[in-house]
Amino acid sequence: MTGPLTRTLLVNGKPIETDAEGCIKNLAEWSEAFAVVRAKEEGLELTDEHWQVIRYLRDYYQEHSVQAQVRVMIPHFQELWGAEKGTNHYLHELFPIGGPQKQGNRLAGLLRTKGEH
Repeated sequence: MTGPLTRTLLVNGKPIETDAEGCIKNLAEWSEAFAVVRAKEEGLELTDEHWQVIRYLRDYYQEHSVQAQVRVMIPHFQELWGAEKGTNHYLHELFPIGGPQKQGNRLAGLLRTKGEH
């Protein structure tokens, strides 16, 4: 079985390598500009709520060295946004291509993990 193909995403004139699904290969190359370009390619315009999730995902990863699971995100965003928006459903509305664990982590520059859904 061959490994995932490498693609290049042009961010501010600089080529950034991603895998075939658009996950950044070198975490150190992530920038907010990367997230904007990656999101645009996926047909998503980032709002303040998107950025709150992206920053949460990056902070959580930095603190715990693992990606946040949705069940961990929900209580945080319920407290931040209230019961109506702090839901699994709303997080998946924000990130319609795989939810916060796939699309959110991809935009946050976090590596794809085994077992992600």
